[in-house]
Amino acid sequence: MAKGWTVDKKWSDVFLPEIKQILGLYLIGEPPIEEDQERNTDLMVLKMDAVRVGCRVRRSISESGYLAFERHSGEFTIRTGRPSGVKTELTKIIEGWGDYFFYGFANEDETGLRHWSLCNLNEFRVWFVRYLAKNKGQMPGIGKDNTDGSSTFKAFEFASLPPEFIIAKHWDKT
Repeated sequence: MAKGWTVDKKWSDVFLPEIKQILGLYLIGEPPIEEDQERNTDLMVLKMDAVRVGCRVRRSISESGYLAFERHSGEFTIRTGRPSGVKTELTKIIEGWGDYFFYGFANEDETGLRHWSLCNLNEFRVWFVRYLAKNKGQMPGIGKDNTDGSSTFKAFEFASLPPEFIIAKHWDKT
């Protein structure tokens, strides 16, 4: 039986406390001195609107038995389909939802993150539309299916996107 959203969500929620700590480093900043002196402000969220962050964590070991990080650390994937037909991440991103994308790989015992990247989805959208225009509507990325039939996705090379796409990253190569 194919895994569904609930199973995937339960597994990935284990990583949310660590992801929130990392996001705090990049989405909360120190204000100008005047803010502290005049407005009782020691820290500022860098944007006052709702900030939407999509998060994806890949398993350490693929279903085929290889270390996913070793084979796929130069790419990120975005889900493009589920058998149920529900709207998936790529459609939501292209529609304008999401400000940032947190993408990581679990460590080998799947208790923390081994590698992660924080990405700017506005940069992705601009790149995506330009790619479509330049390539006569052909979609970027490499289409793939999960081996269990739970979803389809596109794999994108980090190197193919503009440098502004990656806001921050941590690569543990051990």
